[in-house]
Amino acid sequence: MATTAPVPGWLRVPADANALAPLVWPSSAVRDDAGRIVIAGRDAESLAAEFGTPLYVVDETDARARAARIRTAFEAAAASAGTTVTIYYAGKAFLSGAIVRWVTDEGLAVDVCTGGELAVALAAGADPARLGFHGNNKSLVEIDRAVVAGVGAIIIDSEIEIERVADAAARAGRVQPVRLRVNSGVHASTHEFLATAHEDQKFGVSLERAVELGTRIRSHPSLDFLGLHCHIGSQIFDSAGFAESAERLLAAHAELARIAPVPELNLGGGFGIAYTSADEPAPIEEIALGIANAVADGCRAAGVPVPKLAFEPGRSIIGPAGITLYSVGTVKPVPIDGGTRHYVSVDGGMSDNARTALYGADYSARIASRTSAAEPALARVAGKHCESGDIIVDAEYLPADVAPGDLLAVAATGAYCWSLASNYNHVPRPPVIAVRDGVARVIVRGETEADLLARDAGLAASGHEGQARSEGNPA
Repeated sequence: MATTAPVPGWLRVPADANALAPLVWPSSAVRDDAGRIVIAGRDAESLAAEFGTPLYVVDETDARARAARIRTAFEAAAASAGTTVTIYYAGKAFLSGAIVRWVTDEGLAVDVCTGGELAVALAAGADPARLGFHGNNKSLVEIDRAVVAGVGAIIIDSEIEIERVADAAARAGRVQPVRLRVNSGVHASTHEFLATAHEDQKFGVSLERAVELGTRIRSHPSLDFLGLHCHIGSQIFDSAGFAESAERLLAAHAELARIAPVPELNLGGGFGIAYTSADEPAPIEEIALGIANAVADGCRAAGVPVPKLAFEPGRSIIGPAGITLYSVGTVKPVPIDGGTRHYVSVDGGMSDNARTALYGADYSARIASRTSAAEPALARVAGKHCESGDIIVDAEYLPADVAPGDLLAVAATGAYCWSLASNYNHVPRPPVIAVRDGVARVIVRGETEADLLARDAGLAASGHEGQARSEGNPA
């Protein structure tokens, strides 16, 4: 979804089109003496030679450090408010067995929202009691599976789910802890499709019904009401929206707490990251303290104890730790008002990063295999799919000599890229590799054309599957 203006207002001509903005790239990202981008001790050229492109690359140490920093920041903020906190990693950002182990090693719980995500978390060894299960349309089978597995909290998203979860818990002979998702009416400053607390949308129940439905939950002996939950959106750079949402939720929380204890308050996630040098999210310590202070003030005014807090960051943990490597195939100069835009087409596209097409998301890109002394030139990084909206980076300045055969790196792709990946135009999804201390390993296997053909029952029945496998296809 390209912009109508040739150059967006936030984009500036860089003094150096080779430079890596520190907030945008993984903390380990540097250029070596040959000018190649190096992530966690491995250079882009050697990674592409070993694993091919497109290639998702995740800096394991960086991801772990971000998880630990967020946990520490919120623990300190909660302690200052006289309470404790649980941090759930929001698995929808990117979930795999390795990621589950990383975040649980760093003391985080895990948030899932489908039966598939639940299966991954359990298979990776996550403690069921430290899982939260979201979703606006959980199937009866998924609810049963979550209850039987011993999931620590099911987030009730609609009135009808109260009876469904209560029935599943009763049949399992279990008292199931639940939270009630509420729309606070706070609109996060973000894209319309990313703002999730306004009233006219599919998630949660209205704030006006929170006390009524919380009371109904308490009427079921098979349910344990933990408290309210809210999520106000994504890519939020400060604490103001969270503070306003908490203030609104605390009115209902206090009313429920006067009847019986309400042990928790979950304020969701959505902490933003820098996708470009123009993005300036506040430090997570500042955000955490701002939220904790707002909750403490609200509870003091309402005359109720400060509850245990919970949050669900995902993107802010895994997003900046990941990049995607591509090979440049063609470069096409296109006349535009006031000059020329270089369309740099790569061997991936909206099948491995749908966010630009979905949300008009902005990204940063750099040549990864070399540096260049050429002047910065306005570029648009396009994919190989049969769609004019197949854009990965809508606007960026790259060296004017960017050419076929160059490696291109797009930053901050750790979140919502692999998760939203597809096989559009029958393009196999790329592998995901983790790099740590110079060692790279596959954590999600890339697909092959043979994998795609194997799922086509018509081809398998006619024997084409075996032919495809015998011909082979590189990962």
